[in-house]
Amino acid sequence: MGKNSTIDTKEQILNAAEKLFASLGFAGTSLRAIIREADVNLAAIHYHFGSKEELFSAVVRRVAEPIVEEQLRELTILEESDNLPSVPEIFTAFLAPPLEMIQQGSEECRIHAQFMGRCRAEPYPVQKLAEQEFRNSQQRFLYILTKVLPHQSPTELKWKLDLVVAMLVRTLNQMEQSEIFSEDNLVEDIDEVVQRLVTFVSHGISA
Repeated sequence: MGKNSTIDTKEQILNAAEKLFASLGFAGTSLRAIIREADVNLAAIHYHFGSKEELFSAVVRRVAEPIVEEQLRELTILEESDNLPSVPEIFTAFLAPPLEMIQQGSEECRIHAQFMGRCRAEPYPVQKLAEQEFRNSQQRFLYILTKVLPHQSPTELKWKLDLVVAMLVRTLNQMEQSEIFSEDNLVEDIDEVVQRLVTFVSHGISA
């Protein structure tokens, strides 16, 4: 019972923190507000996370891990093929996992998407905390792009990939205001959005 209680408390804090970070941002979210939202005391936050920065990183990690895992799984399939993958195949593997998160249609997934979008709007020191959790995935994708597009420098491709990330998080951040994410045809809408973004990105990356 004690172990389950510990897990529940940690999840309560993560859920409350993510909701507040997503709507108010890092600077606008106080530990006091998280305490109220999670219905815990300050000692619980310090025990599980130590500081506000460490709590923010833990929230990012919880959102990032399943996305990065799926991105790398799909990328590995492409890498194991006898032929080099195409640019559209690479960006389908990169963009589909975070966007498909929305298909589940739950409030939790919507908060995840809003939180990811908000991270990109944070000042650089906070952005850096978020970027660390996605670094492994982005480095792997950058490496395969340098093999597929050898005429472009790694610096140029890194810059372009960063623009793709900015486009992705803006899409996630604007999802609730966009009619393309209507609940009636969510699965078909997401598939169509992925393909539209892949087509758009592929032309820009290859240019």
